[in-house]
Amino acid sequence: MVYGLGQRLQEQRLLKNLSQKEVAKSIGISSSIVSNYESGERTPSVEVLIALARLYHCSADYLLGFDRIDKDRLLDVSMLSDEQRTLLQHFLSSIGA
Repeated sequence: MVYGLGQRLQEQRLLKNLSQKEVAKSIGISSSIVSNYESGERTPSVEVLIALARLYHCSADYLLGFDRIDKDRLLDVSMLSDEQRTLLQHFLSSIGA
């Protein structure tokens, strides 16, 4: 098990106000498996980890503990389309950000 993975999974689920059952249904696994991931009894496969990162709008690196988040400098754009991200980049460039 990756140290802290279960805690970060649970934290992200609670931040999104989702139950384990809702998470399980969203990614096609059982709620007991979600519980096992959060308790550290099981480690998700790469495919499941990616599905969880997408569901929680965070990076797999963050879930695995490799990505330090500086909340003062981070803007989560994972929910934006490619076109929206491009527009945001152009806007930020135009104001010198």
